[in-house]
Amino acid sequence: MKDIRAHLEKLEVQIADCEMIRDLATDPKKRVLFTRLAGHFRLLAAELKGALAVQNDGLPRPHD
Repeated sequence: MKDIRAHLEKLEVQIADCEMIRDLATDPKKRVLFTRLAGHFRLLAAELKGALAVQNDGLPRPHD
């Protein structure tokens, strides 16, 4: 379960990075690309959160 949490944390950093690059990009194509990448990472993060919820029987852990 620690590996899932670690991967989730990495995805959250990638989402923030993509959003920052998107906001700084002057090329409209790059803005679209990084918006799509951030969205993709959000979907992956949601899947991991769902997997964690199933492993925890839907109950949040105290340190979450």
